[in-house]
Amino acid sequence: MGDARCVLRAENIHKSYRLGRTDLPVLRGVDLGVKEGEFVAIMGSSGSGKSTLLHIMGALDVPQRGQAFFREQPIFPPEGRRGFPDVDPAVSGSRRGNGTPRLDSAANRLRNEAFGFVFQFYHLLPEYDVLENVMLPQIVGHNAGAWLAGRDTLERRAVALLTQLGLEHRLRHRPAELSGGERQRVAIGRALINQPPVLLADEPTGNLDSMTGADILAVLLKLNEAGQTILMVTHDPQVARSAHRIVRLVDGRLG
Repeated sequence: MGDARCVLRAENIHKSYRLGRTDLPVLRGVDLGVKEGEFVAIMGSSGSGKSTLLHIMGALDVPQRGQAFFREQPIFPPEGRRGFPDVDPAVSGSRRGNGTPRLDSAANRLRNEAFGFVFQFYHLLPEYDVLENVMLPQIVGHNAGAWLAGRDTLERRAVALLTQLGLEHRLRHRPAELSGGERQRVAIGRALINQPPVLLADEPTGNLDSMTGADILAVLLKLNEAGQTILMVTHDPQVARSAHRIVRLVDGRLG
């Protein structure tokens, strides 16, 4: 990717979870940079911390130590100002202050504006049709008045996205009426509706057969060729080989 600068960067990321009275380290000082326009795949065995790292870099989770940066701006407050929720020792055996830190409003806003997410299990709302599911991030990100004022423009953008994804004939269908591959295409459309600089994909082909998975990978590659930055978690070496670069997590560290 030449001298392109990092759009997303993790620095010395540490993350552990408390199981009863035991701390389980998941990430142990991880550093990772993703450049503008790059397609990076994260691989590792089950439990290696792949998804945890992706979630931290996308402001879905908070590290105990370290920092993530979007265009060199820190995503999280300084370590001493990351509020940890109280945990009841009688319930979990945890000590006060050893829960997961809460995300602040700035991180929540950044997540909605800067990142689009694609997950293994789609997470579509069954009561909404395809078009409505794709428009949801815009509904969440604006007050009712602003959303209603821009609804026509938003709907045109959503229709254009779904047409690009080959779903123009499915706009008013609900998720239960779609195949697995179609549902994942809807999820990709939803991830892109805010035109995010970075697309974060967590096992996007993991719930699909090989042929459908190849179709979804082709969609991601086409997006990347058009300039979309993608950071993807996968357990599939064949899927990972399509990326510009593969990084591997072993025992909470990049190998």
